[in-house]
Amino acid sequence: MISNAETDRKNPAPDGYFCRLLKLNAPEWPYSIMGAVGSVLSGFIGPTFAIVMSNMIEYNGRNLTTRVRRMMLAAILRNEVGWFDEEEHNSSLVAARLATDAADVKSAIAERISVILQNMTSLLTSFIVAFIVEWRVSLLILATFPLLVLANFAQQLSLKGFAGDTAKAHAKTSMIAGEGVSNIRTVAAFNAQDKILSLFCYELRVPQRRSLRRSQTSGLLFGLSQLALYASEALILWYGAHLVSKGSSTFSKVIKVFVVLVITANSVAETVSLAPEIIRGGEAVGSVFSILDRSTRIDSDDPEAEPVEAVHGEIELRHVDFAYPSRSDVPVFKDLNLRIRAGQSQALVGASGCGKSSVIALIERFYDPTAGKVMIDGKDIRRLNLKSLRLKIGLVQQEPALFAASIFDNIAYGKDGATEAEVIEAARAANVHGFVSALPDGYKTPVGERGVQLSGGQKQRIAIARSVLKDPAILLLDEATSALDAESECVLQEALERLMRGRTTVLVAHRLSTIRGVDSIGVVQDGRIVEQGSHSELVSRADGDILDSCSSSTITYERERREGFDQRNMALLVGNYV
Repeated sequence: MISNAETDRKNPAPDGYFCRLLKLNAPEWPYSIMGAVGSVLSGFIGPTFAIVMSNMIEYNGRNLTTRVRRMMLAAILRNEVGWFDEEEHNSSLVAARLATDAADVKSAIAERISVILQNMTSLLTSFIVAFIVEWRVSLLILATFPLLVLANFAQQLSLKGFAGDTAKAHAKTSMIAGEGVSNIRTVAAFNAQDKILSLFCYELRVPQRRSLRRSQTSGLLFGLSQLALYASEALILWYGAHLVSKGSSTFSKVIKVFVVLVITANSVAETVSLAPEIIRGGEAVGSVFSILDRSTRIDSDDPEAEPVEAVHGEIELRHVDFAYPSRSDVPVFKDLNLRIRAGQSQALVGASGCGKSSVIALIERFYDPTAGKVMIDGKDIRRLNLKSLRLKIGLVQQEPALFAASIFDNIAYGKDGATEAEVIEAARAANVHGFVSALPDGYKTPVGERGVQLSGGQKQRIAIARSVLKDPAILLLDEATSALDAESECVLQEALERLMRGRTTVLVAHRLSTIRGVDSIGVVQDGRIVEQGSHSELVSRADGDILDSCSSSTITYERERREGFDQRNMALLVGNYV
C-alpha cells in the first residue's frame, strides 16, 4: 500500500496552484491587505516606540541625575564648616550620598516608573480583552491572579536574593581596596599588604556565609512558588477544558485568555518586584531634599548682608566664648579678648589644643562664637557678606590643601581668571618658580592626589603662592612651618616674610623661631590670652607663662639660640658641603 506522502512526492502539485488559491481568496483580499498592513505596522511601531521610550527615558534620567548631583554639590558646599564636623557628614559619607542618591533617584523615578506604567497599561488592556473573549475563564484567572502574581514575585525575589549581598560585599571590599591604595606609603612602610588582603577576603567571606544560609530559604521559596504557579495554571486549563467539553466555549478562546492573562501576571510580578527599588528611590529622594532644603547656619552669600568693598585689616575679638558645635560641652574660649591693628602682625602660641587655630577659624567665620563678637574694621562679621569678605582674607594652613591638578591650576585657585604672568609672578614671590622650572613639565606638572608628588615644603610654598596671587588685606598662617625641617623652614620663612609685608597677619606657631619678627605675640591658655608682648620680651621672662605654654622644641630652640647656635644657618651650612 502506497502512502499519501509517497504519492505526493511522485505527483507534485503543478505550478500555478498558489495563484489559483489566491484567486479563490479574492473576496477577502481587502481583509488580507489590511491584515498585512497591520502586521507591518505592528512590526514597525513596536520597535519604534521602544526606541523612542528608551531614548526619552534615558535622556530624562541622565539630565535628572546631572541636575540632582549639581544641586546637591552646590547645597553641600553651601553648608557651614560645622556641618562637616558631624560624624554622619564626614567626607566619605557625603561623597557616597552624592554618588548613590542621584543614581537611586534616576533608577526609581526615571527608569522604573516607565516599567510600572507599561505593565499597568498591559494589565488593564489584557483584562478588557480577556473578558470580551471569554469572561468565565477570565473570572477564574482573576480569582487566582494574586496567587499567580505572588508566585512570580517569589521567583524573582529568590533569584534576586544574592544581588544585595554581592553589592554590599563589593562596596566594602572596594572601600578597603581604595584605602589601601590611597595610603600605599603607610601600607608599604608597615608591611601591611597581607593585612589589607586578609581584610579584603574577610569582607567577601561574611556575605558568602550569609548567602549560603539564605540560598536554602530561597530554594524552598522558589520550589513553593513553582508549585503555586503550575497549580494555578493547571486549574485554569482544567476549567477551560471543562467548558470546551460541554460546548460552552472554544479551545481558541480559552487559550487566548490563558496566554494573555498568564503573561500579564508575569508583568505584574515584575512590577511588584520593583518595590524594594522604588522604596530605596523614595529614601534617596528624601535624602536629596534633606540636603537641598537645609538652611545653612552661616550663609556665605547672604544677599541681605553688607558687601565688603575694601578692608583696612583691623581685627578684634571682643568677649568671645566659643565651643565647637560637635563638642558643645567642651568650651574652647571663655571671655577671649584680642585686638590687632591694621597692618600689624600678631602671633599666637600656646600648648597644643589650647585654641590657637580656633582664633583663625573664627576670623574666617568657619564658625560663629557662642557669645561675643568677631569684628573686622569695627564691623561684626556676621553682618558682612561672607563671600566678599573672604576675598580679602588669605589662609595658609599647616597641611596645605592641594587638588589633583597641575601646579599652575593649584596656584590659580587664588584668583579667578588669573593670567599666566600673574601666576608666575606669585610663584616667584613664594620661592616656587625655581623648583618648578627644574621640572620637565614645569607649571603643567600634576601634583597628584593631595599633592603626594611634592615635598612638604614645596606644597607649603604653592599654598603661599596662592595667597600671594589673591593679594589679601588679612593673612592667616596656621602653623605653616611646623612640619618642616630647618632648611625648608628657612626658605619658606623668606616667602612668608615677603607675603606679610603691609598686611594684617595672624600667625599660629609652635616654634618661636618662626615668629621672632612679629609685632606682638599672644599666649593662649585656658581659653584666654594670658600674656602678650614682643618676642624679646616674652623670651626674657624665664618664669613666665610663655615657657609653660610653648612646646619643648620651642624651649630647646631658644636655649640653643642664646648659646649662639643658629639652627637654620647650620642647616644651610651643612647643605653647602653635602
